[in-house]
Amino acid sequence: MEGGRGSRSHGGGPMEGGDGGRGQRGRRGDDEGRRPGLPLVIYEDENIVVLDKPVGLPVIAPEGGRGRTVLDFVTERLRRRNPRARAAVVHRLDRDTSGVMVVACNARAKKVLMDEWAERARDRLYVALVEGDMGAAEGSLDSWLVEAGPSRMRVARPGEQGAQHALGSWTLIGGGSGYSLVEVRLETGKRHQIRVQLASIGHPVAGDERYGSRRDPGGRLMLHATLLELVHPSSGEAMRFESPPPRAFSAALKSGSSRGEPARHPGEPARHPGEPARHPGEPTRHPGEPTRHPGEPPRHPGEPPRHPGEPARISRRPPLRKGPPKKKKSSK
Repeated sequence: MEGGRGSRSHGGGPMEGGDGGRGQRGRRGDDEGRRPGLPLVIYEDENIVVLDKPVGLPVIAPEGGRGRTVLDFVTERLRRRNPRARAAVVHRLDRDTSGVMVVACNARAKKVLMDEWAERARDRLYVALVEGDMGAAEGSLDSWLVEAGPSRMRVARPGEQGAQHALGSWTLIGGGSGYSLVEVRLETGKRHQIRVQLASIGHPVAGDERYGSRRDPGGRLMLHATLLELVHPSSGEAMRFESPPPRAFSAALKSGSSRGEPARHPGEPARHPGEPARHPGEPTRHPGEPTRHPGEPPRHPGEPPRHPGEPARISRRPPLRKGPPKKKKSSK
């Protein structure tokens, strides 16, 4: 995790714990630290502003939407010095993803970063808390993605119309309580790339109901942009900006918190995207037992597991009540 030759590092390491970036350099302005719901400025000069974005704050306003955005925050900051200034977005984080991002302060910086983003964004690292045991120490993410409706993507076949090639890799940091904590390094930056690709291999990001998660240990999407290594658009300097993930990410590995769903037992298969959460008191799913279909009631204690090829049990009778049969009333 150390910076390369000639790079300068700004902020804490990805696993140091905490709730915001540290170690600012350059002009910081009049910030007193992060204010609720607003970004924390990690670095600032005449060309770029690097932020630690909080969860829930959109980068730009959705079509027809209103409310505070990252773009508004940076533009207002620039206009304290130049009333005509306007910030420009060169890359995005999803509204519910937190962490490091950069915003251009002028048209020249915007053009350089957008035209040469693949070369200037040398390293992008995310930390994700995902459901299930990854079963390996590392792996690759290689698939094609295509839009599947408003604000939704899906895995596509190579060559499918509109499909884009998405590449990345993951490394396991830790695990426990039915979760895995992974670092994800991007080679491409497609919309919802990390969320879709992790869900497609059976490990949705915790809190990501859109892509199959049914566990919500932190009350948020558990995805954080922890590192950005960027070649400065004017000076050409390699700069490294970091923000540690919130403590809730590592805490979930110890607490077993799942907001209603019991922790998955060792050896129990991972729940597939779209499979309903296991109810409290429902027996664990046996290895080889088919996934429970949406709408299929939970299995009762003592009820045998469903065998491969057996249809979904759409209705289940509760266990018979023990005791003497009720007497029938005689009709006169």
